[in-house]
This record gives sequence, structure tokens and C-alpha cells, in this order.
Amino acid sequence: MGILRSEKMRHGILMLPADRARHFVDQIGAKSRIQFEDMNAQGMQRPYKTYIQRIDEMERIIRFLFDELERVPDAEVTTGKLDDFLLHSGDYRLDDVEGQLKKFYKDFVQMKEHNTKLLEKRNAALEERFVLQTAVTSMSLPPRGMALRGSEQFEFSASRSLLGEESVARRGASNSPMFGTVAGVISQESQDLFARALFRTTRGNTFTHFEPIQGAMEDPKTRKPVFKSVFVVYFQDARIGQMTSAMSEKIRKVCSSFGVSTYAWPASKESSEQSRRTLEAQVEDMNAMVQAHEHMVYSEAAYLLEQPRRFSNSLIEEWRQFCVKEKSIYATLNHFDNSSMHLRADCWFPEEEEDSIRKGIVALNTQCQSTAMLVADRVPTKKTPPTYIKTTDFTRPFQDLVDTYGLPRYREANPTLLTIVTFPFLFGVMFGDIGHGLGLMAVGLASILYADRIKDIPHLETFYFARYMLFMMGFFATYAGFMYNDFLSLGLNIFGSHYATGHETGGARTEVFDPSFDAANSGGSGPYPFGVDPVWHGATNELVFMNSMKMKTSIVLGVTHMFVGLVMRCINKIHERNAIDFFCECIPMVIFMLSFFGFMVFQILYKWVTPLESPPSIINSMIAMAMFGTDPSPMFGSTLPFNLMVITMLTVPVMLIPKPLLLYLRHSGRSTHERLPDEESIELESEHDSFEIGEVVIHQVIETIEYVLGTVSHTASYLRLWALSLAHQQLALVFFQKTLSAAMVLSFPVNSFALYFVAFPLWLGITIGILMGMDIMECFLHTLRLHWVEYQTKFYHGDGHAFRPFRHRSIQEQADLTKASG
Repeated sequence: MGILRSEKMRHGILMLPADRARHFVDQIGAKSRIQFEDMNAQGMQRPYKTYIQRIDEMERIIRFLFDELERVPDAEVTTGKLDDFLLHSGDYRLDDVEGQLKKFYKDFVQMKEHNTKLLEKRNAALEERFVLQTAVTSMSLPPRGMALRGSEQFEFSASRSLLGEESVARRGASNSPMFGTVAGVISQESQDLFARALFRTTRGNTFTHFEPIQGAMEDPKTRKPVFKSVFVVYFQDARIGQMTSAMSEKIRKVCSSFGVSTYAWPASKESSEQSRRTLEAQVEDMNAMVQAHEHMVYSEAAYLLEQPRRFSNSLIEEWRQFCVKEKSIYATLNHFDNSSMHLRADCWFPEEEEDSIRKGIVALNTQCQSTAMLVADRVPTKKTPPTYIKTTDFTRPFQDLVDTYGLPRYREANPTLLTIVTFPFLFGVMFGDIGHGLGLMAVGLASILYADRIKDIPHLETFYFARYMLFMMGFFATYAGFMYNDFLSLGLNIFGSHYATGHETGGARTEVFDPSFDAANSGGSGPYPFGVDPVWHGATNELVFMNSMKMKTSIVLGVTHMFVGLVMRCINKIHERNAIDFFCECIPMVIFMLSFFGFMVFQILYKWVTPLESPPSIINSMIAMAMFGTDPSPMFGSTLPFNLMVITMLTVPVMLIPKPLLLYLRHSGRSTHERLPDEESIELESEHDSFEIGEVVIHQVIETIEYVLGTVSHTASYLRLWALSLAHQQLALVFFQKTLSAAMVLSFPVNSFALYFVAFPLWLGITIGILMGMDIMECFLHTLRLHWVEYQTKFYHGDGHAFRPFRHRSIQEQADLTKASG
């Protein structure tokens, strides 16, 4: 059907043999467009839920494997080869993939547990080695005869044993030492809290020394680096070697609450040296075992990362896509009614594809020796068909803008048809500048030329998706820039000015330019061929002239845009064969629009092209017309505005009264006028008992008031075209004057340095950041509002529901988006 209306849809019943149902649904998802209805929604019978549960478990395993692969250095999963997968997806079988996934899951879990144990043992050996190293340092004495400086003496005394050499010697000779020691390793993040807890628990009767460990240690569970410190707690204890004292018990409870590892404190320097050498050998053995384990993990990961075909995804990605496909197939089969030998489901499909769908089913029947069939309804169903609009790369971004507001009803006029042109055009009116428009158009053109390169690059998908829209927005911004004759706030004298210097006036010797063209339209030469004459740039009355021109242009474009919306409303009612709405709503609305706002637009255009000795004020004329007052200088006399205003007022009761009355007469069966059959009559007949004349009257009153007042406010809303265009031009002018222009007036050679190294970079940054960044977004949002509120509300309901066929490609693309966002 094209883009004006959605495709015609057919409703039918698809019947599949139970033993080959999975194969048929698979082929339908690959080659056809069919939307299935849930036949088990009320009974909640899901005959294929076992398959769904199996695939859920497979997807959980795949997520686990992806997490493990992320920890493997330089492991890169090849993705984005959807076409190749869909072409070779039949190479995989559910049972085979499930068996391989379980095998890999078991292997990775075992390797992970084994690696965790290895790392715990290695870390324990490393921690004990650091404890022994701290003990050796604290027990060491400086060589005899060696003098230490003050700072070195303090550092040595702070790190050595509190008992001193003689006490250590006595400890070896006596079994009644006076001090106890608890040593271990704790994370540096917790050491301050640990020290405070010990101090409070022991009431200050302990001394804790911390020695930071150089370098980070790998956490066995999280595999993240952790910085730790060796701690040594000294406390008075006369019963060491006999029994555990109360103080020692308190300290060990604090250590246990913090989850720290404690190690035995050596009795002498010689024993600590011997133990440290033993631990170093253990650490080397553990490191060798960890490396061997890592090589095993790399070999398993290499198999999962391998591409089964030349231009395919990695094997793990192929399995993920296969699970997505199989899950969608069995989820669709759960919608079928399996109460008989065949599975049955109601479905929707495009009318133009009915023959191709039937041919595909016949071919599958021949191939599988089955009896599947598609039976289309002979009598039109009362169900509302889904909306299916075909899109291309060019129309898709515009259709998405419309769908964000609301999806069109089935066979309703699609606003996208005109939005493709009006959206970038109105944006260009607000953003009009030759230089800025060319920059935006260059971005769009580059996105078109390099589309294949940027479509898979993160953060550049938006440029790929909206590449044609960006190009058109830049094109119309450039067009409007030529219309305003505005190039980066400067005017271009392309065709030569059609104004000549007339005379000088005022004390400041102000030059007055007179038109050199035939301003009286008497057959002489015309004005500047296209756009604004460059002589207006820099004139003292430039802002007054540009404001007047842009404001009136906005009104003309706005009224035209809204009138097109009313025309679309009329087209909708004719297509629906709804005579009541056409004659009681559409025609009065059009007359209302043309009688008042159309007359205002005509006056604007007439005033532009017709020389008048004393041009009247259009605003005053419209106020006098609306108030039935006297216009001191009417453009077309006083009779025509009076008659048009009377017609405008008469259209309001026509919109308000006839429709509820005719609907009531039709409903009660007393209607005597001839009417065309329409969808509304069918709906009313089916809802005979629910008809309420009061609700219909209230609804019609609201719609009439909304249209009358909305037309006025919407016309004023289009003045944003003038406001944003003026703001864009003035911002560009201010930025130019404060940067480039200010640098040019400096004396040589300062001006050259300031221009090239200060003013130009500053001007370029401001232009790109504000005018090409923020202002583009601002103009885009205002253009979107004009289409959603001022234009689409004239005819567009937007309450349809989308046609969502079972398609492998669309399901995979949606799964990829979910994975990327998650």
C-alpha cells in the first residue's frame, strides 16, 4: 500500500501437525510474516514449557561462560554476524548444544573451584612468608660498631622486637616469658578499624604494628587486586606455653570477627629464616600450578572463541543466538491449541503475502509429508487488525518519530508521509544558516557514505540510523540560510544588491539606501532574485525588517501546516466512509480555518506582493474583525471581514449540535436521512446497549472547544519558528562580533596572533558546542512539538497496535539490543 496507509491484513487459522510443528514454525520465522494470537491465554496451558525451562538453563550457562571469558586476557568474542548465523542456524541441534554447554559448564566450575583453592593456598603461603619476613626484620640488630643516624635509629628501634636482644636470649633459656604475640595479615582498608577494635577490646593493653605489603594480592573469589598489611599484636602474657590467656582469647576473637588470617610468630631469627625458605619453595610450586591451570583455561576459552565458519560469530555467540531462536520457537508453539491431533492458532498476515505463505506451506508439506494448512477467514472478523507499515532506511527514523507519539490505527492516514518533508523543512526554518546547514549536511552525507563502517561502532549507531534525516535537515537549513541570506551571521552578495545609495541624513551621516528595482510593480526590473537583499545586513533597521518578515513567514507556514492536517482528516473520513464526521466536523473545521486564519494569510501574502500607499496593520485588522469593530484602514473594505467572521462563528454550532443529534437518531432507529455505511455505524450497532447521548454530547462539546481554542493557540505556537530563527541568527552574530571581529580591529601584528591563535579557536569551539550542538537539539525538539501537538492532533488518533510477526531476524535484533543495554 505504501506509506500513506498501513498494509491490508488478513485473519486466519494456521493448523500444523504436532510431530512437525517445530520445523514449520522455524521455517515460518525465517521466510514469512505471521503474527500468532495466544490461544491458551485463559487456560494458561503451556505444553512446551519443559523446552523453555531447558533453554533458560542453557542461557544461564552461556551467561556464566561469558563472565568467565571476560576474565581471560585478550579474549574477544566475535559478534555481529547475524546473516551468517540465520543462514546456518539449521546446523545446530538442541540436544547437542545442551550437552556441550553442560560439559563446558562442569569443566569451568571445576577449574574455577580448583583455581580458587590454588590461589587460597598460594596467598596463605605468601602471607606467612611476609609475616616471617617482618619477624626477621624485627629480630635483626645492627652490626656491632655501626653507628646509626637519628632517623635510622628511630626506624630500626620502631621495627625491632620490644623485648630487646637480652630478653630474647632469656626467653630461649627460660620457660616463663612475659610478652605474647599474635601476627597475621589484614587488608589495608580494614587495618585502622581493626586497630581501634583491638584498642577498645583490650582497653589499651596491646600494641599493634602494621607493615604494608608491597604490591597487590589477587583475591581468590573476585579475582580483584587487594592491598594487605602484616600486623603484629604485642601484649603482656605470663602464661604463654602453658594455657591460653584471657587477653590472647580476646585478641583472637577480634581477628576472627574481621576474618583475618593469623600465623605463628617464630621463636628466633634462625627458625624464621628456615621457614621462609621453605615457604618460598612452596610459593614457586603454587605459581607453577596456577600457570598450568591458566593454560588449561586458555585452551577451553580458545575453543569457545573459535569461529566455526570463515565469516561467522564465535562458537559461544552462535550458541547464544541459537538459544534465542529456539526459545522464541517454543514460546510461539505455546500459543497454539493442542487439544486435537493438529496444533491450531489464530493469526494475522499481510494480504499481499498470502499467496507466498501458502506456497511455502505447500512446499513444506511436500518435503515433510505433512498436512499443514492456512485457512483465511471468509467473513471479516470483528477484531481490530494490527498496523503494519513497511519502512526503509530512509523512512524508518521519521516513522519512529511518529510511532513515539502513537502508532496509527489500522488503515489510518500515516503522518509520516508528509513528516518526511515537513520535519526537516521546519527545522531548517529555525536553524537557517548557510554555514551551519552545510556543516550538518556534511555530517549526514558522511554518515551515508560510510554507513557500513559506522553501523557497528558504539555511540555511532545513531548517526547511521538517522543519516538521511540529518542530511535533509542540513539541506533545508542551508536552503533557509540562502532565503535569509545568512552565512555565519554575514550576508552574501551573490546576485548584487538591488538597492542604491540615495542620500545621507542625520548628524551621524547615516546613509539611506533606496530600491533600484521596480518597487511599484510597473513592469521594471525585479528585486533581489532569491532571499534577502544583502544591503539589509548591518542596516540600523535590520532587526525590525527581519522580525517582521520571519514572524509573518511563521504564520503562513503554521496555518498551511495545520490546514494540511485538516485535509488529512477529511481524507481519513472519506476512506472510512464516515459521512457524519465528514459533513458535521471536517467541513465546518475547514471553513473555520479558511474564513479567519486563511484570510489572515491571504492578507500577508497580498501585502507582500502588492504596493500600497498606506499599508494597513494586519494585527489591528484581525482584532477589529474578531471584535466586529471598525478597522480604520481596511485592506479589502469592511464588508468582507464582517461576512467571513459571521461564517466563522456559524461553523461552531455546526460542529457542536448536528453530530450528537444524528447519532442519537441513528441509534434509536428514527433516522430518515441517507447515509453511507461506515465503521462507526457498525461499532454503534454492536454497542447498542452502551449508547449514552449525554456522553456523546459532552464529548462533542469538548472536541469543539478544543478545536476552536486550539486553533488560535496553535497558530501562535508556530511563532517559535520566528523566535528560534532570530535567536540562532543573533547568537551567531554576537559570537562573531565578540571573537573574530574584535580580533580584526586590533593593530598589527597583535591582530594576526589574536585572530589565528585566540579568536578563531574560541569562535570555532563556541560555534560547534552551542550552535551546532545545543541549538540543533533545541530546534529538533521544537520541530517535534509542532508535529505532535499542532499538526497531528488535527487528524491523528495514534491508538493502533503494531503488527509483530514471528521473525527470527527481528527477535535476534531485539535480543542484541537487550544484551547491549543490560
